[in-house]
Amino acid sequence: AKPILILSGGEPLMRDDVYEIAQYGTDKGLRVVLATNGTAMTRDVAHRLKDAGIARISVSIDGADAETHDAFRGMPGAFDGAIRGISEILAAGISLQINTTISRKNIDQIPKILDLAIGLGADALHIFLLVPTGRGREEDEIPPVEYERILNWFYDQRNTAGIQLKATCAPHYFRIMRQRAKEEGITVSVETHGFEAMTKGCLAGTGFCFISRTGGVYPCGYLPVLAGDIREAGFKEIWDHAKVFEDLRDESRLKGKCGICGYKRVCGGCRARAYAATGDYLAEEPYCIYSPRQVRAGVQGGEGAEDETF
Repeated sequence: AKPILILSGGEPLMRDDVYEIAQYGTDKGLRVVLATNGTAMTRDVAHRLKDAGIARISVSIDGADAETHDAFRGMPGAFDGAIRGISEILAAGISLQINTTISRKNIDQIPKILDLAIGLGADALHIFLLVPTGRGREEDEIPPVEYERILNWFYDQRNTAGIQLKATCAPHYFRIMRQRAKEEGITVSVETHGFEAMTKGCLAGTGFCFISRTGGVYPCGYLPVLAGDIREAGFKEIWDHAKVFEDLRDESRLKGKCGICGYKRVCGGCRARAYAATGDYLAEEPYCIYSPRQVRAGVQGGEGAEDETF
């Protein structure tokens, strides 16, 4: 598969050279996609993005109605603007993805947001669990047990939704997927679970990284640990040798219950949430309610042990 270049922000459409950047990525053989709030999308913008090779555009929808979405975004009219933008994206023939960040403000609306995504003609709905950085304030966070509930509900929709469903910044979904499949007597494979059978939960520094507008390279946009600067070193040098990337690629370095969890190779815990909670990106995932077998048995140590089978 082609490497994917995601043009995001902030708001990437604020850059006049976004089309040039997209075309450059396309010419280099990358699959170029764009993430936007949708409000700046016009017919001309959509067609210029299409001509530059943009394969998919994701639009953030954080409420099933204008009141909820606008409150989450802090901008009156944001919902109506996003819906108008979506119509232009679809009219230009570009694949549409809806991105939804789950918080206290909208958790009860997630089923309606799925229905909305389907009704709008989206090809995919990706849900994001809130990472408590920047605007992700503590009062917006939901309890870990609620994350578990919504991810189980999300799993239940995979065969009936009719569009692609993906849990992002929700690595414990990949544990839940295997637990549920085991209960159902199903072997997780590409045939039964699609692409998600081949990937893992947290891809920060392993299959994904974030390059800021000033050249800083980070494991992801929510983990503010600098790996390097592309103005000072080549990207390949940073990707191959940065210490933070080496740490994140070695699951034996994980600490706490993540370090002894049998699902750590498919989950890994959200390293950004661990960092936000403790200042250590290798610490245990603070929003996971699962207890590995050693923890349940009161066993200390055992780092790296594989106690669950799936």
